[in-house]
Amino acid sequence: MMNKEIMRIPFLIALPVLLCILTVHPVSAQLKGDHLLGDAGLQSGTQAPPGFALVVPVYFYSASKLKNSKGDVITDNLGLNMFVTGVGGSWVTNLKILGAHYGGSVLFPFASNRLESTVTTTKSPFAFSDIYFQPIQLGWHTKHADFLFGYALYFPSGKYEMGGDDNSGLGQLANELSAGSTVFFDKAKLIHFSALLSYAFNSEKKDADIKTGDNLSIEGGLGKTWYKKAAAGPVPRIINAGVVYYMQFKTTTDKIPLAGGYALDPAKDQIFGAGLEGSYYAPHIRTLFNFRWIAEMGAQNRIQGNTFMLTLAYNLKSFEKK
Repeated sequence: MMNKEIMRIPFLIALPVLLCILTVHPVSAQLKGDHLLGDAGLQSGTQAPPGFALVVPVYFYSASKLKNSKGDVITDNLGLNMFVTGVGGSWVTNLKILGAHYGGSVLFPFASNRLESTVTTTKSPFAFSDIYFQPIQLGWHTKHADFLFGYALYFPSGKYEMGGDDNSGLGQLANELSAGSTVFFDKAKLIHFSALLSYAFNSEKKDADIKTGDNLSIEGGLGKTWYKKAAAGPVPRIINAGVVYYMQFKTTTDKIPLAGGYALDPAKDQIFGAGLEGSYYAPHIRTLFNFRWIAEMGAQNRIQGNTFMLTLAYNLKSFEKK
């Protein structure tokens, strides 16, 4: 009990400062969830072929603008940056559940300046962050569309102390459900449009009576696939390119304790983004290179910037039947 009370002290000191900021700038503090927007794009509703892949994501987010609930720019020189990388794996098996291939994924991330809210001055060092684990992923394939369903958790494994300025995690457990589809416009499945909906239920933060509101995220894109014959072997070179988008909406209010009870912010945050994606699969080294850039727009009650995502995936083992 004593430790919990001691940990409240930094937050109680920081709270008046935060309230002063909000008084000067008419924008409400909004807590951020674990879901990194931009981690899915083209064919977001399609499951990979059966196999096991090692994955290394490199995520960079840069924000300069802070907007209020009306979308007005409060400041345009924030200079906030967040960097996330790590190592993980994804797998798809030949096991069928309800007619779908069963799979999953895991990521052990490292992050610097893990942004916790829309109003922050945290400059955390590069350190181990919150683990992502998807124990259930189901994928269906039909002639004209693919379908995807998943359940994932974000574990509060990164360092977190209430009011701390060197946190590498968000201190909350999140349960996330996702469902999506990729629709194909031709028989060869070369032209496609996708959408993946993810809904995150956030718990109270570690050793703090604070709760981030739940988040609804939608990600996808419109693109085209090209298959090019490889110099050797039956597997072709694969090129994928197109336009991508994302959007996120806070669906329930944040809970931040103040004297006399909770401060429930009725003005929930939202964001939209659009950009470009390109990927190349090199069969001779069994590696996929994917790059995604998305520029944000239409922010309300949150920061606005640019997302850059580079992903390297090495196909360690294929489970596809001959």
